Amino acid sequence: MKSHEIIKQTVDALGAKKVAADLGISMSLLYKWSEPTDESGAANPLDRVAELCRVTQDPLPVSWLCQQMDGVYVKNPGSVVGKMDVLKETQRILQEFSDVLAAVSRGWEDARLTASEAEKIRKEWDELKSVAETFVIACEHHGKGKK
Repeated sequence: MKSHEIIKQTVDALGAKKVAADLGISMSLLYKWSEPTDESGAANPLDRVAELCRVTQDPLPVSWLCQQMDGVYVKNPGSVVGKMDVLKETQRILQEFSDVLAAVSRGWEDARLTASEAEKIRKEWDELKSVAETFVIACEHHGKGKK
């Protein structure tokens, strides 16, 4: 879906009048955000955040938005090319999971978890999710070749 379609679908659920009032913006601006940018000339907030991330090469704004909605951002892996070795990828997932458990164990050795230890656990967890996503994408890619 395109950004303006996302905005339109989201706004339609509550109604433009209520959403515009709650956001403190005009209905006209809200409607402009619901149109393709090349037609309205008004870049919507989703396009602006995406452009900010592209310009800075930093997904932090998207990660922050995910956190605001009680979610997390997981970067998709690079392209999955060639044949995937299922055993090797399974071992990779297990190794990453082991790294998460090791970070938790180290953090709780003294029955306290410091901020830096919690950050290490988050880093290892995010790496595990990325490795698992690589595995799933490769399986999907591999499965498309079979009929």
